[in-house]
Amino acid sequence: MAAVAEGLETESAAAEDAARDAADAVDAGPGVPPLLAGNRLSLDLYPRGCHRLLHLCAQQVPQLLEVEFLQLSSHEDPRLLEATLARLPWSLPRLRSLVLKGGQRRNALGACLQGSLTTLPASLSGLTHLAHLDLSFNSLETLPACVPQMCGLSALLLSHNCLSELPEALGALPALTFLAITHNRLETLPTALGSLSTLQRLDLSENLLDTLPPEIGGLSSLAELNLASNRLQSLPTSLGTPVVPEMPRLLLTSDVDSFPVTPQGCSVTLACGVRLQFPAGATATPVTIRYRLWLPEPRLVPLGPHDSLLSGVLELQPHGVAFLQEVGLWLLFVPPRARRCREVVVRTLSDNSWSDLETHLEEEAPKRLWARCQVPHFSWFLVVSRPVSNTCLVPPEGTLLCSSGHPGVKVTFPPGATEEPRHVHMQVVHVGSRGRPALLEEPEAAASPLLCLTQSGPPSFLQPVTVQLPLPPGVTGLSLDRSRLHLLYRAPPAAAWDDITAQVALELTHLYARFQVTRFSWSVLPLASSVPPHPPVCTAYLTPQLPRYWLWYTTATCVGGLARKAWERLRLHRVNLIALQRRRDPEQVLLQCLPRNKVDATLRRLLERYRGPEPSDTVEMFEGEKFFAAFEGGIDVDAGRPDCVEGRLRFVFYSHLRNVKEVYVTTALDRKAQAVRGQVSFYRGEVPKEVPEEAEAARQKKGMDTLWMATLPIKLPRLRGSEGPGQGASLSLAPLNLGDAETGFLTQSNLLTVAGRLGPDWPAVALHLGMPYRELQRIRHEFRDDLDGQIRHMLFSWAERQAGRPGAVGLLVQALEQSDRQDVAEEVQAILELGRRKYQEGIQRTSLAPGDLGPPGPSALQSPEPAQA
Repeated sequence: MAAVAEGLETESAAAEDAARDAADAVDAGPGVPPLLAGNRLSLDLYPRGCHRLLHLCAQQVPQLLEVEFLQLSSHEDPRLLEATLARLPWSLPRLRSLVLKGGQRRNALGACLQGSLTTLPASLSGLTHLAHLDLSFNSLETLPACVPQMCGLSALLLSHNCLSELPEALGALPALTFLAITHNRLETLPTALGSLSTLQRLDLSENLLDTLPPEIGGLSSLAELNLASNRLQSLPTSLGTPVVPEMPRLLLTSDVDSFPVTPQGCSVTLACGVRLQFPAGATATPVTIRYRLWLPEPRLVPLGPHDSLLSGVLELQPHGVAFLQEVGLWLLFVPPRARRCREVVVRTLSDNSWSDLETHLEEEAPKRLWARCQVPHFSWFLVVSRPVSNTCLVPPEGTLLCSSGHPGVKVTFPPGATEEPRHVHMQVVHVGSRGRPALLEEPEAAASPLLCLTQSGPPSFLQPVTVQLPLPPGVTGLSLDRSRLHLLYRAPPAAAWDDITAQVALELTHLYARFQVTRFSWSVLPLASSVPPHPPVCTAYLTPQLPRYWLWYTTATCVGGLARKAWERLRLHRVNLIALQRRRDPEQVLLQCLPRNKVDATLRRLLERYRGPEPSDTVEMFEGEKFFAAFEGGIDVDAGRPDCVEGRLRFVFYSHLRNVKEVYVTTALDRKAQAVRGQVSFYRGEVPKEVPEEAEAARQKKGMDTLWMATLPIKLPRLRGSEGPGQGASLSLAPLNLGDAETGFLTQSNLLTVAGRLGPDWPAVALHLGMPYRELQRIRHEFRDDLDGQIRHMLFSWAERQAGRPGAVGLLVQALEQSDRQDVAEEVQAILELGRRKYQEGIQRTSLAPGDLGPPGPSALQSPEPAQA
């Protein structure tokens, strides 16, 4: 302490001047913010805050004895800061909350700078009333020895430091209820952590943990446990032992992961935004739950002709295991564009058939919606938007079924219509009136809502059933021409509409048309001939098809063709295709397929970072249709991707999801001589089976290749100076494999590819990788005229230090995401996924692992395509 005092002697005069100024500021009047506000003293935003506090202590200001909350900035001279803190137990004896945070200053890249605090004086253990200590955004490498001696501490915040381990003495804090140690370098936890019997919230996210000690199950009061962004592959079973009366709330971040569930229950938040609530007693024995979010493909998505997909496909395993109590499931979904007479439901596979669960919607933010449901067992789940469905049980006494979306649509079942009770389902589809006249080229054409009916039991009724439909808009029963009114009927799988106007007796009122039928035609899809042990989502299922009734008012002689065109229109979307190149890295290309009404808003958002040609001409595309993007004219895709089929990128169009891919392109041509002008062309793929065959003609385009949709130009500019892959080819680097066989490898070639993508963003990536700023400055100086050399030296020097350490690849992906380079992170993840898949297939081929190691079912061995949602 004497040495510190000597070091401060030379600054005493300046400190006194600053303190005098601060004292004057306290008494300066209403125009100056006071330092003391009741029992709070906030000096973290004032310059020379330590000088001000030392002056107040030297003046023995009486109000200091009442201060309970103190905030100081740790961006001070370390010796001055330590001397100031050493006086707190005597000058502020009633202190209950001490905040010593950094982060008030930022570097040139806008990142928060850590404070200079590396330790605390031992005298701080004398703060007997201290209950809250915040040391976030500092440079702590070890926990100060005085902290475990603060017996009254209830909240301890150590986030954004450099801690690599915690002392066993931490378990001696008897009153601790909240502990946050996020964004550190923890690889292990002390076993004494399990002795914190009062701890309720524990945040260990953004660390390097690969295991948890079994003693963590001794946290008997724990209510929330955050383990996001670590290297954990599993959780200890002790978390679910009877010692824990209420299972912690778990937050996991991994696309493929597992977690244990015990009879005590738990609440889990998955990385993909899915939430699960297991009530107590849901399982009789501990169960390990595995989950995976599949990307939407036609084989995974059971959509009806009027349905819209709003989410990816969530798989929860083990399949078919019944729970003793229903489990709560929350799924995020994209808000549907059209909501009139439509509802959002969760669809699941059960006993080889798809069904819709009772769903409740919860809104967390204007564009953050949850679909909540209760599930009795696990399978596949997705969120869809469908027309409002109404169901009733028809008894022998008869009943009335009304549409909740269209009150004018009714079905009356008279007494004696059935001998045994049967279920009848009704859907009413609204057909937009704006585009119909232009589509049919008939201004006076009008149509009622489309009525879809299905039932269980015998196909025929014993008594005629009365159906009521509203007349088409603009038509009344008193003025219409009956020769123009047509009642159309269609029973799948037939593709044609039948005009049954002459076969029924239409009773017209002022607003409605009524008719009677004795049967609802229906058919059954055949089951697959063989069902694999783990049935894929595309398994055929038993369901009655919906007969449809449609009331048309038209001037045309024959309405069959018009009805087909309007029917196809229900699933047809007018879209545009765009291809943009990143302004700072033209080799990065963004490809997207957008509904026409979303193009302008998307371009306004993207054109700050991307440039490119205008969107393509409008193209008509079906919901769930597959198409491909092919680079031509000397340009190729610069990566082996799971979604790359014969050199073409595979897309699946869903109107409510993001149909976007970011890829990197290359060329075999010499870019040093001149720029390379190529193109990307879009071609159609397969059409879902649910689309009528007649729709094929509606989408054909003129030209030699009828599958071609659009072509957009791509230009790779001429290379200047030392740019390009040729510079990296002369490197002499030691062979390197970063990662392991199970999680995937990154080779030297992969790292060179990543280095070629970073560009000016490399310093942010380096800082997030934990590289010291001094080393960053050294690299900049040594390679001051070579940006590529800076990037490669940074990346490979870090990789050589990480060789043989688990989780290094995950740390790289995390750093890329934190540096706003999600495009490069997704490419690295695609490389890893491809390596993992090949590794698993190799294990299965050599019979070294059980058959359920890979995705379920034969068709699932084809890796789903990278994110579109």
